[in-house]
Amino acid sequence: MAMYDRAEAGNGPLDGLRVIDLTRARAGPTCTRQLADMGAEVIRVVEPRPYALGGSDTYNLQRNKRSMVLDLTDDQARNAFLRLAERADVVVENYRPAVKDRLGIGYEVLSARNPRLVYASLSGFGQEGPYADRPGVDQIAQGLSGLMSVTGPPGSGPWRVGIAISDTAAGTFLTQGVLAALLARERTGRGQWVHTSLLEAAINFMDFQAVRWLIDGEVPPQEGNNHPTIVPMGMFPTADGHVNVAPMSRWETFAEALGAPELVADPRFADRDTRTAHRRELDEIIEQRLATATTAEWVERLNAAGCPCGPVLAVDETFADPQVDHLNIFSVVPDPDGGELAVLRLPLTFSETPAAVGAGPVHPDHHTREILAELGYDDAEADALVHSFH
Repeated sequence: MAMYDRAEAGNGPLDGLRVIDLTRARAGPTCTRQLADMGAEVIRVVEPRPYALGGSDTYNLQRNKRSMVLDLTDDQARNAFLRLAERADVVVENYRPAVKDRLGIGYEVLSARNPRLVYASLSGFGQEGPYADRPGVDQIAQGLSGLMSVTGPPGSGPWRVGIAISDTAAGTFLTQGVLAALLARERTGRGQWVHTSLLEAAINFMDFQAVRWLIDGEVPPQEGNNHPTIVPMGMFPTADGHVNVAPMSRWETFAEALGAPELVADPRFADRDTRTAHRRELDEIIEQRLATATTAEWVERLNAAGCPCGPVLAVDETFADPQVDHLNIFSVVPDPDGGELAVLRLPLTFSETPAAVGAGPVHPDHHTREILAELGYDDAEADALVHSFH
């Protein structure tokens, strides 16, 4: 088997773990999808309401999971959920903080019934504090975290990042937290409550931009497609497109590969500080040079000289790229209504316990009766419970 061949499901690193998924929207399902791809059995619990399965976004978020419908405001359905939680390793939820307790399924309740349970929560702004009960979505977190203030061309006003970055960051951090809590459980014998938020994740992803304020007292400005602190790293036009250039090797090497060795002797560009002070002039010179050849030519020439350089692609071009093709970055799974779907795989490769997308998305109530039977409900009891919310 080649390194990036698509793996078969059934032997992932989390094989044997059961995860109950109470999440909706994007951040929470990102966490449970990652756990499922690493081999955990994920049971998605969905509210009983008119529910369109959704399009490509939902298909990608909700594949590889079992799914059942339960009305957690109903006593009998809540009892079924509590039975399910008693047999689980992990529960993941992204209600607003007060909702889980109002439903009677908060950490204290579930932990008392299952002390080994890892209870994972994801909110907009944190479990406590002045904004805790506000509804939170990605774009609100992007604005509040400072992320939009450093995105976009200089002086152009705030710009949203083009992807739901706080959602995917928070979901991924929560996955890390779940895995760490499971490891701690091996040592202590007990589960615990682990939680994060869109706001915390977005600020953490600000990383060196955030610490420029915390340590240096500097409010980072917008830099557009330029690197905020390294010159001349950025995006430049070519004869037929654009390239990203990151001259991390010796300055002399980059200037030579650019076909502009005279830059080395120019006092404006003698060192990092002078290049930063004269960034605009240097960018103009680089633009003039890069416009003389195609993107492919510059990618080949600069990489050969040890200067990282790559094209700027549209999404369709990305999936046609030979390196992306080699990485088998997506898997093909069954469509819930027939046919097949391509969905993104987990971008991790395990040599012994491969992650895999084993199943496609299903309709919300696909496994309801099956899971109730596993919990000990007979056909009549399952019928009564299902009919109570239909």
